[in-house]
Amino acid sequence: MRKVIIAGNWKMYKTQGEATEFLTEFISQIDDAPEDREVVLCVPFTDLTIVNKSLHGNRIRLGAQNVHWEDCGAYTGEISASMLTEMGVRYVIIGHSERRQYFGETDETVNLRLKAAQHHGLIPILCVGETKQQRDAGETEQIIAAQLARDLVGIDQERLVIAYEPIWAIGTGETCEVTEACRVIGLIRAQLTNPHVTIQYGGSVKPSNIDEIMAQPQIDGVLVGGASLAPSDFAGIVNYK
Repeated sequence: MRKVIIAGNWKMYKTQGEATEFLTEFISQIDDAPEDREVVLCVPFTDLTIVNKSLHGNRIRLGAQNVHWEDCGAYTGEISASMLTEMGVRYVIIGHSERRQYFGETDETVNLRLKAAQHHGLIPILCVGETKQQRDAGETEQIIAAQLARDLVGIDQERLVIAYEPIWAIGTGETCEVTEACRVIGLIRAQLTNPHVTIQYGGSVKPSNIDEIMAQPQIDGVLVGGASLAPSDFAGIVNYK
């Protein structure tokens, strides 16, 4: 059985005070969500400790937004896997399109980060996806196949989550047609050695479209950006029907 994982990516939002306020409101709103749904909050590094303290005794798992491939070293501004596990982190986003676009992330560094995460017991959420230009050129399939081929070298697919995020549908208000997202996710699954990997969809996920997204047979969850910042919106997504 493939696990359903609903993950929120706060990106560079929320101070510690704002994070505490969010959790106070959010936790009570997901009490009735089915137990087989894993709920993950991937928060800024500065929020990890305070969020971890607030999560004791409830069902939400803590996630980070990046990890370095070395255990320690002269890497100003980076954070190691052991630092994350010490703060109770269970999941970590790797290869998000914003990291690839703005911070020079490559498939080679993504692969190194994936290996480091798994070595320390973290479950990586690997992000793959195509740009608008690549989609318009009919290159979606080959771009994603190439990403997977390079990113997954030496990676344990028993401890992995993949998020398909069409870059042109992130933060744009434009959503990939759910049947098309399902088709691409099916192609991703066909390239894996483990058919039970959870594969999420990410791209302008909202309470208004979550039911349709999760009705698709290949989609096992979502990676939510903007809508994960408001407690009621993210609760509405977690509580999909």
